Amino acid sequence: MFLRTSLAGLAAVVALLLTIPLLVICFVLRMRQPLFTFAKAALRLIRALAGIKADVSGLENIDKKKACVFMSNHLSFIDGPLLFLLIPQPVRVILKKQIFRVPVLGQGMRFAGFVPVDRKGARQGRKAVDRAAFLMRTKNHSFLIFPEGTRSRDGNLQPFKRGGFFLALAAGAPVVPVSVSGTFELMPRGSLFIRPGRIRVRFHPPLTASGRENDTAELMAGTREAIATGLHKEG
Repeated sequence: MFLRTSLAGLAAVVALLLTIPLLVICFVLRMRQPLFTFAKAALRLIRALAGIKADVSGLENIDKKKACVFMSNHLSFIDGPLLFLLIPQPVRVILKKQIFRVPVLGQGMRFAGFVPVDRKGARQGRKAVDRAAFLMRTKNHSFLIFPEGTRSRDGNLQPFKRGGFFLALAAGAPVVPVSVSGTFELMPRGSLFIRPGRIRVRFHPPLTASGRENDTAELMAGTREAIATGLHKEG
C-alpha cells in the first residue's frame, strides 16, 4: 500500500512538472484540449500504479457533445480525479480559490475553465455559479459537482447543497446523477494511503432542468434518488 501510494504520488509530481511546458504551448496557441488529453493520460497511469480498477456502466446515457452537470456522491479524495478520468468528455470543476494559488496547477486549471469560489459567503458562491453557467452556455463546458459539498465521514450519503442545482437551472443544462461505490474503502477521509481495489461508477439517465428556481427541490430529490438507487443496487 505504501509503495503503490508512493509510486502514484511520484507519477503525479512528474506529470505536474511536464505540465509546465505544455501549459505554455497551449496558452500561446490558445488550445485547451491537449491539457485534458494529457491530464487523462496521467490519471490512467496513476490509477494503474495505485492498483485501482473500475467497473463503469451507463456511459450510453451521456451525450458527449452536450453540456451537462455531473452530480456524484462524495466518498474519498480520489473521487474527483477518477471521475475526471472516467467522464467521457472534458469536465470542469468549481473549486475553492486557495487551490488556484498552487503553482502551475492553479494556472492550468484557470486556463482550462475551472472556476474558483470563495466559500465565505453566499454572494461569492453565487458569483461562481454565474461564471460557470456563463461558460456552459457560451463554451459548452460541462461541470462536475459533489452536491454533498464535502467527503462523507462514514460512507453514507449526506444532505445535498443547492449550489450545483442552481448552476444546472441557470445554464439550462441537464443533470447526470452518478453513483460511486468503493472509493471510501480505498481511501477514506483522513487517510494518506491508497489501497488497491475495485470501484464501481454508474452514470444515470440525465434529468432535465426546467430553468425555474422553484423547481430546485424537485431536481435535488430526483438526483438524490437516482444516486441512492445506484448505490443500493451496486452495494
